[in-house]
Amino acid sequence: MGVKGTTMTKHETGLITTRVEEVIKWGRKNSLWPLPFGTACCAIEFMGVVSSVFDISRFGAELVRFSPRQSDLMIVAGTINYKMGPVLKRIHEQMADPKWVISMGACACSGGFYDNYATVQGIDQIIPVDVFIPGCPPRPDAVLDAIVKLQAKIDSNPTR
Repeated sequence: MGVKGTTMTKHETGLITTRVEEVIKWGRKNSLWPLPFGTACCAIEFMGVVSSVFDISRFGAELVRFSPRQSDLMIVAGTINYKMGPVLKRIHEQMADPKWVISMGACACSGGFYDNYATVQGIDQIIPVDVFIPGCPPRPDAVLDAIVKLQAKIDSNPTR
């Protein structure tokens, strides 16, 4: 009998057979190691996401890392100016593949209300973004929703 949504098969003997790719995909999807790149208000809101009230650990993203070499998910939370752009790009390049990016808040997504010469009008001009979270700042449940959307994206395209 097949297990719904996977290529795993459970045999009468109690053994489950699957492909190595499926196990790797499952592991990547359910054990994200986020790197918060916080520069403004949204970084403070991210603290609520990792608190016991919202409990990001339910989604396998509990282990927040502060080293790009130990992370596979960058959460950019806040305003990025053009002087910070090369730093953001460099940190993204230091992350091992596969890697994913969430743009958290209006400033990271589109520059927010900082429509001026110094502010990047969306981090997708510098690095690829997988999920955008609107809001100023977005609520913690919106961040959890973005994690679920990213997990679905990883599940559908693991070899990125």
